[in-house]
Amino acid sequence: MSSPITSYRLSTHPRRSFGQKRRLLEQRLTGLMSTAFGIRSLMSIAGLLAVALVLAPVKMAQAQTLVQPSDFSYLGAFRLPDSGERPKTFAWGGNAMTFRPAASGKAATGELPGSLFIMGHDRMAYGELPDGNQIAELSIPRPARNKNVNALPKARFLQRFHDVAGGRFSGLDELPRTGMAYLNVPATGPKIHLSWGQHFQPSPDVPSHAWLSPQLNRPDFKGSWHIGRQSGYAVNGYMFVIPKDWADKHVGGRRVATGRFRDGGWSGMGPALFAYQPWQTNNGRPSPPGARLSERTLLKYESSRNTSHIERALQGYQHADEWEGGAWISTRGGKSAVLFAGTKSIGDMFWYGFTNPAGPQAPCVAEEFVGQFEVCRLANGDACPARHLKECRGHNGYRGWWSTRFEAQFILYDPADLAAVAAGQIEPWKPQPYAKLGLDKHLFLNPSGIEPATLGTGVQRRYRIGAAAFDNQNDRLFVLELFADGDKPVVHVWNVR
Repeated sequence: MSSPITSYRLSTHPRRSFGQKRRLLEQRLTGLMSTAFGIRSLMSIAGLLAVALVLAPVKMAQAQTLVQPSDFSYLGAFRLPDSGERPKTFAWGGNAMTFRPAASGKAATGELPGSLFIMGHDRMAYGELPDGNQIAELSIPRPARNKNVNALPKARFLQRFHDVAGGRFSGLDELPRTGMAYLNVPATGPKIHLSWGQHFQPSPDVPSHAWLSPQLNRPDFKGSWHIGRQSGYAVNGYMFVIPKDWADKHVGGRRVATGRFRDGGWSGMGPALFAYQPWQTNNGRPSPPGARLSERTLLKYESSRNTSHIERALQGYQHADEWEGGAWISTRGGKSAVLFAGTKSIGDMFWYGFTNPAGPQAPCVAEEFVGQFEVCRLANGDACPARHLKECRGHNGYRGWWSTRFEAQFILYDPADLAAVAAGQIEPWKPQPYAKLGLDKHLFLNPSGIEPATLGTGVQRRYRIGAAAFDNQNDRLFVLELFADGDKPVVHVWNVR
């Protein structure tokens, strides 16, 4: 964490050289100390000045190694292949995605090296579709920039859909929440690490994590496991791989990151993140089924189930936020960031209830919950005026968290802040994003008008983007845009310098 004085004084005039900034800092600190304590006190706090001057270049060096919004270069998008009837289709899919490097580092003509494992159509509750969330492996065509989705290149199947869970995670079928992370380490060989939950988690929590072989017709499923004693609401939404050097230094070699954000703040008022290792260090064997794996907390904001206030939260947090994807960005040029991708509520008000037929600026709360919790808040977290605590007429039947406005975003965290959490130096709700990037200009935004009552329309369109995956050999980021190609997602691609 930076000194407030250091970070402010050295960032106010970015065009000054470091030497100029150093002299400016010396002058201002000297003046500050002289005024507050008198000349005689200067000697007693000379150490403070020395520390500030040492920290300044360190902080500047850290800033140079962090991925910045200007480092993202949009390359375009591509479509997913046509497939059969549900569940062997990407329609209403895209809940999870992970990248596998190419063994040779090469690619077929017109394609990029590596492949993507992507989940298809979600399971559906009450026996309607118990074998959903099947996984397929796809090639990666060179993306194109074209606002006509039908003109985009299309991926091809490398492995077709397989029901790798094979009936496991039974009962977790109602709005499933899943994540995947491909990791190949000597101890285990190549594995796809898997998490599984649902919108309303069972009580008590059930095991949520497993691994399987990337040979999908022979998945050799192992697990399932708990992540310590963490709530299921906080662990089973997105997954990604932690760089080995960082993991060895800060989290005892735990290479797999897992977390979740659940709207309403039940998981915590911002994205949660934990590091874990499901294999036994001495022999690489999987932990026994039902085990509670030892985790290291990296990010955990306060849960709304513990407080009625917006506190110890992501800056600008709103209950209607959605964080569906994550990736650890580590470029060949030495830059890094921990990225979360989602649909951020940025409205003047957010509420639990319905969209209002009168327009997006008017809330429509579910009046039956008034008095049970704050069903409507202003952007600053204060309660809405009483005139807004009434249910509007003529609304549709889709109830949930809504906002006057949403935007697709990346938010970027400094890995050093997460290291401080892992070391117990700061509280897990202290880290905040150092940058964000809006994405809407690149999106198709449901051109077919799928399920407008559920997804919302215009500025109130929710569920804009889903899972993310990063290719650290070629510095490419892949992100799913949901409902961009009819009821199927498309994959957007960025290069990260």
